[in-house]
Amino acid sequence: MEKKRDYYEVLGVSKDAESSAIKKAYRKLAKKYHPDTNAGNAEAEKRFKEISEAYAVLGDEEKKKLYDEFGHIAFEPGFNADAARAQKQYGYGNFGGGNGQNGYREYHFTGSDGDDIFGDLFGNMFRQGTKGGNFHSGGFHNGSGFYQQFHQGGNDGFYGNHGFHGTYSEKGENLEAEISLTFDEAAFGCDKMITLQEADGNRTLKVHIPAGIDTGQSVRLRGKGHPGIGGGEPGDLLLRAKVGTKPGYERKGADVYTTVNIPYTTAALGGEARVSTLYGDVSCKIKEGTQSGSKIRLRGKGIVSMKNPNVHGDQYVTVQIQVPRHLNQQARRKLMEYKQACG
Repeated sequence: MEKKRDYYEVLGVSKDAESSAIKKAYRKLAKKYHPDTNAGNAEAEKRFKEISEAYAVLGDEEKKKLYDEFGHIAFEPGFNADAARAQKQYGYGNFGGGNGQNGYREYHFTGSDGDDIFGDLFGNMFRQGTKGGNFHSGGFHNGSGFYQQFHQGGNDGFYGNHGFHGTYSEKGENLEAEISLTFDEAAFGCDKMITLQEADGNRTLKVHIPAGIDTGQSVRLRGKGHPGIGGGEPGDLLLRAKVGTKPGYERKGADVYTTVNIPYTTAALGGEARVSTLYGDVSCKIKEGTQSGSKIRLRGKGIVSMKNPNVHGDQYVTVQIQVPRHLNQQARRKLMEYKQACG
């Protein structure tokens, strides 16, 4: 039987590697040797099984602890960690440590009820089962001891000599990209065509941008990310919005801010002013004695909510009073009269 390589060596990580580093190494190797991209390559298939087997152990905290303590023997049929520790400490028992012919292992028990031992041993062993694995037992015999044979599965997954088999799959990684939008495209929504550069060429997608999106928010396209591993579902594509500016408008969340210039006489005497909004011009009433810097609130003239199309922000209009730069003689005379009248 071919000797198993150290799992850390298989994944190319050190024994003190963190779980994130182990996972990263596994994903990289699994993608490289996956059968889907290495059709007919027996060596790649062999490496993929070896990589998957290593990650099935090192990627699981409890199994990793067992492996660090006992090595490969921890996952052989019938291994009992407590018994193995007792053997180390007290020097008795035969709970793992050598393979019999054709995958059989013999256990000898004295001074105990056979049924209880059977339940303890195999209950403990089945609790050590690998994620996604299926156990098949058979071939029990009475006599000086009893035997158990574990049958491995077909050619649809990875296999080990650990008494388990299964297909290991993992969702693909998400893909992130930035999409530039004009102020109005973000405010009202739009459909855009984007091109993604990939290893095997470019991919063009049509993307719907919901109305109300803001800089930093993302549109998720499910299943458009990196392909999954071992038949796992693909990851998602996250498009992060970058919204441009619009002259005369400032956006803060769902609200927009603008300014309007009104004549000095309108501010003093009152009247109306024409104000531009995202939805067209509106006429606003100017109260008599309006001061420069005053704000007018236009309800519902802001940005629509992404979550509720019936909800809009507001528009806040700052009033700026125009001071005449040049006065004709008549206007100057009237202004002087006003000044004298006001004392």
